Amino acid sequence: MRKILLAPIACLLLLAASAAPAAAPAEYTLTIRAHAFVPAQLPVPANVKFKLIVVNEDATPEEFESHELNREKIVTGKGRITVFLGPLKPGRYPFFGEFHMATAQGALIAR
Repeated sequence: MRKILLAPIACLLLLAASAAPAAAPAEYTLTIRAHAFVPAQLPVPANVKFKLIVVNEDATPEEFESHELNREKIVTGKGRITVFLGPLKPGRYPFFGEFHMATAQGALIAR
């Protein structure tokens, strides 16, 4: 009798475990301040997807652009954007802001 009652409970537990939402991707923040990216070198995990939040503290717009990452997004003044990236192979992925090329330079370092 116990085996009959335990089987449906075990099935329900397995269904609940498989229906659990996947863990949210890791989140990293990059700030634009005085027309420069802070930090200029941002370590990120290799071989996994992650979320990059780019916050522009300046009053003027800037871009987050990277040929290696195949991304180009404008960040409005005092605005923010979300960029989903990965999985990246280990390495260095440069990015820049086209509106202030002399100062808005940086790289993601996938490890």
